[in-house]
Amino acid sequence: MRRLVPALVIASGTLIVDQVTKWAIVEFVMRPGQRIAVLPFFNLVLGFNPGISFGMFRETLDDFPYAFSLVKLTIVGLLAWLLARSDDRWERVGFGLMIGGALGNVADRLRIGAVVDFLDFHIAGWHWPSFNLADAALSIGVMIMLLRSLRGNVTTESSARRS
Repeated sequence: MRRLVPALVIASGTLIVDQVTKWAIVEFVMRPGQRIAVLPFFNLVLGFNPGISFGMFRETLDDFPYAFSLVKLTIVGLLAWLLARSDDRWERVGFGLMIGGALGNVADRLRIGAVVDFLDFHIAGWHWPSFNLADAALSIGVMIMLLRSLRGNVTTESSARRS
């Protein structure tokens, strides 16, 4: 259990920071709604995503508003189970980020029916779809897991060649 504490702290911290930043953006920063240029390649905007990634399946979620939250909570349960079984410190960090990020977006969906997005990166007129800290945590967690997986495959292949 002691080895799970850091991952649970990461998940809890991710959830809290995500929800506090979304609250601040909605209640204070974006009153009234606007686009705030922070850097030449970065704006703060306010968006509400009622769909899945990039607004996909919006109509389906309108008909079944809690369906995706239930799916995401099931995935969080699976991630928590995998976290409890992991012996790798970096995997546990990845699981913690993914769990916290998923719970942050589920909290939005259950509370207001859509996920709050506010980070807008752009270059040469091209904008990446706006996102939030939960999305960033999910993405970083997935990248950590992919890198750990690739590292494991490289190590396994190297060992096999030496045999």
